[in-house]
Amino acid sequence: MASGFDALAAAAPQLAGCSLVLEHPQYLVVDKPSGLLSQPGLGSHQSDSLITRLQDCCPQLRLVHRLDRDTSGLILVAKNQSSLRSLSALFAARRVHKLYLADVVRPLSGRGGSIHLPLARLQRQPPEYGPHPNGKPCCTLWRKWTPSTECRRLWLRPLTGRSHQLRAHLAAVGAPICADRIYAPSDALGPMHLHAHALSFQDPFDQRRVRVRSALPSWA
Repeated sequence: MASGFDALAAAAPQLAGCSLVLEHPQYLVVDKPSGLLSQPGLGSHQSDSLITRLQDCCPQLRLVHRLDRDTSGLILVAKNQSSLRSLSALFAARRVHKLYLADVVRPLSGRGGSIHLPLARLQRQPPEYGPHPNGKPCCTLWRKWTPSTECRRLWLRPLTGRSHQLRAHLAAVGAPICADRIYAPSDALGPMHLHAHALSFQDPFDQRRVRVRSALPSWA
């Protein structure tokens, strides 16, 4: 008889694009499509999510972290409560390196740099964040895909993990992400151009370095 995890692997291609990228004895890495919640929201219209789909096959699975609904890419999922504690501790200690790919509506000056702006929630519905003197400290590193001065494609590395950090930071410096329905509503056509492309961390169970990459999104 197949285990729940065998069923998950078999079902993954049919989970509306939620591909199983890596399976470890203690965790999974899954590729979430844009437009799908990481976890259920309020109300029946927001009941569909990545974790509810995965739990249909394996109820013991738990999200270690989340992506915004319109952000695609890699999410780490714990196989049980014990592994959730170990993996969550890595995020709390900022020992998980995340690399994102994004297109912005206008190029930034220079080939790379950093954005240091404290962020706070400015409104609840829809949730919107922006620079605020009483906000939480945030830092985002960025680098252009190519050295061209007109390049609008960026590699992004958040050194902190605040809600909407990449989206709010880029909007604050005048270069919101393409198709962002909150921070660039006049450009909001098609999927948002923000993709969680790579994860890297030291496995807390066997101490090996784990590096995972997803396929590039359709817009890249």
